[in-house]
Amino acid sequence: MPVADEHGNGSGPRPPVPGRRGWSAGVPAEAHPALAAAASAALDAYTAATAEHDPAALAAVVAEGADGTPTMRIDVLVENAILAALSSHPINVLSEETGWVDNGSALTLVMDPVDGSANAAAGVPLSAFSAAVAEDGVFTEALTVWLDTGRSWWAASGVPSRLRTTGRTTLTGAAVSLLRPHPANPGAAAAWWEVARRAARVRILSTSCLEGALVAQGATDAFADAATDTHRLVDIAASVVLAESAGGAVRDVFGRAIGLDTDLTKRWSGIVAATPHLADELAQVLREAYHSRPAPPA
Repeated sequence: MPVADEHGNGSGPRPPVPGRRGWSAGVPAEAHPALAAAASAALDAYTAATAEHDPAALAAVVAEGADGTPTMRIDVLVENAILAALSSHPINVLSEETGWVDNGSALTLVMDPVDGSANAAAGVPLSAFSAAVAEDGVFTEALTVWLDTGRSWWAASGVPSRLRTTGRTTLTGAAVSLLRPHPANPGAAAAWWEVARRAARVRILSTSCLEGALVAQGATDAFADAATDTHRLVDIAASVVLAESAGGAVRDVFGRAIGLDTDLTKRWSGIVAATPHLADELAQVLREAYHSRPAPPA
């Protein structure tokens, strides 16, 4: 529900409550106004949607997103609320379902209204709103909000961050979050299992934006898509700012640059890691395992 502002009105960004290790509860007051408005709208819309609809209704496919993938009702409900909240902010928008909205601004908000839609629809409390602000094509600020709890992670370029990664530099013994293995893709399956073999702990949370924020916080050492090219820009844009501000790094398994691009059909195999050294090692391990897969039988 909306939070009262200084005049007692039920609107405005939610006040931040300082937390441990860089995260807060609520939308940070220092966030860009458009970023804050989008996050607040997402929280309110998600709360209303999950209260008013059952899992089947939330999971129902009601459209096709700009990236060509199915759009669930929960995605539409939350994205529509965000776009309405952004109508008074002169900023371009690149969003998972609607795609590119050009408002002639030097600023662009790259956002995933509900990352982990399947979790959200089913009632699994692991989904997030996530967005990054790009100025003249360069990511400068990011905010990820855990929709079930309101916990938030914010960072901006040139602003000292309370976020700190674990600082781990090697894969052996690391705690790593991964997207699910793909047995139908032999190369990706080999890559997934090679990382799992070397790591001390593997988690599958099915929400890339939240997993990237946890790397920036220092709750886990790394997160990766094991060479499946699943990530769209909206899945990893915020992590570029969050992780790098905390001492970490973001890479693509196959070495492709991660920057502003309005084509949501483009894909990456993203890596978010505690240090550049760990990110580079993960990329090398995944790439080599992917390319060394056994040849199919003749």
